Amino acid sequence: MVRLVVGRHVYGDLYGSPRELLSNREFLVSIVEEAVREGEASILETRSWVVGGEHGGVSVIVLIVESHVALHTWPENEYATLDVYTCGEKADPWKIFNYIVKALKPKHYIVHYSDRSQLPLEL
Repeated sequence: MVRLVVGRHVYGDLYGSPRELLSNREFLVSIVEEAVREGEASILETRSWVVGGEHGGVSVIVLIVESHVALHTWPENEYATLDVYTCGEKADPWKIFNYIVKALKPKHYIVHYSDRSQLPLEL
């Protein structure tokens, strides 16, 4: 019997995080990579960049064996979005998400969850 694909997607919006955290590229890369390790996922590659101008900020994308983690910040708005998607049963997207939220110290956040697992449909 073929095992079904397990997919879990945790994503949300963070409000009221300190601007100095949201604009610090090195700090953001560090916390996302540490969160991935805490969530027992495996890093393939990390990319980050600073976007200038109005509504500029920092983006961090970590490709993991299990899928990806994406963090985008808008320091002037004290706002960030966070997307954690994992496949398989080992990596824990909730641990990854919560680790990053705790490090960014938002005054408020909204979290969503989507079960992206394969359904046992017979075609």
